Amino acid sequence: MIRARAATWLRALRVNQWTKNALVFMAWCFAFADDSQAAMARGWHPFFLVAAMAGSFCLLSSAFYLLNDVSDCDADRRHPVKCRRPVAAGLISKEDAVRAALALFACAMAYPSYLVFRHPDRTWGFAVILLYVVIQSLYSGVLKRIPYVDVAVIAIGFVLRAVAGAAATAVRISPWLLACSFVLSLFLALCKRRHEMAVAADSRTALKHYNPLALNILIFISAVATFCVYACYTLAPDTVARFHTRALSLTAGFVGLGVARYLVLVYSKADVGRPEKILLSDRRMWLILLGYVAAAVFAAYLGRTGGASAFTETFRQHGVS
Repeated sequence: MIRARAATWLRALRVNQWTKNALVFMAWCFAFADDSQAAMARGWHPFFLVAAMAGSFCLLSSAFYLLNDVSDCDADRRHPVKCRRPVAAGLISKEDAVRAALALFACAMAYPSYLVFRHPDRTWGFAVILLYVVIQSLYSGVLKRIPYVDVAVIAIGFVLRAVAGAAATAVRISPWLLACSFVLSLFLALCKRRHEMAVAADSRTALKHYNPLALNILIFISAVATFCVYACYTLAPDTVARFHTRALSLTAGFVGLGVARYLVLVYSKADVGRPEKILLSDRRMWLILLGYVAAAVFAAYLGRTGGASAFTETFRQHGVS
């Protein structure tokens, strides 16, 4: 009985969707290969600071999931999949869900508050997570009912995650990476809306006002923008100067492959309503992710050895200045 109850609450908290908060680690990961910031990223202390910030976002996201489930209870019952959510199915009462959400809010804000007192120079980390709470509150109350604005708000939430991760260790994050986070998140959110329109158009108020043709066009534009913005980041003079190599551009190919693979899944009617499920279950996506990691490690290695100059010379011979 206790085990079943715990499993029900874990489903309500959407623990499997906590993978979205891995974006908090982005600035910390890229700082490793940056000589000007490597010292700020090395060691267990910076890791724990970033991990704690990611944990705060996990708790906050679960709190908002509960509040949204309470708000959308009636609509979820008309959805073929969402009707099985604990609140919609009546396994968890609305009152218990609200109490749990408030408790999660309190726990989630504990670390950002500690960060303000322990590291006064990182106060903006608290400001970012507070802004995230305000935006998500507006989304839960009003913005999720406005077509196209709802997906933009979701994308902004992911950008704030990346900024908060940088704030936790006071490392710099490239504006190019923030832009890439926005367009990638926008791409995933648009794909999710397309899937929801096909499965249960009555499950969201905003879906009734989405135009299928416009949605497909926006999906294509955001997909191309994701690849182009990331490629521009890898070739930007500031990026090359920080990482001492242009080899990071190799990772752009895997970003393009990842986006293309996701598009294939979208138009083959896969369950893209849950992007985290795709990332955890699709083997080809896993291979692409592993290829990206291998290319990033290779680029970092070249940047710290004499191989970087040879790689740059190869670029010049092919007309890339």
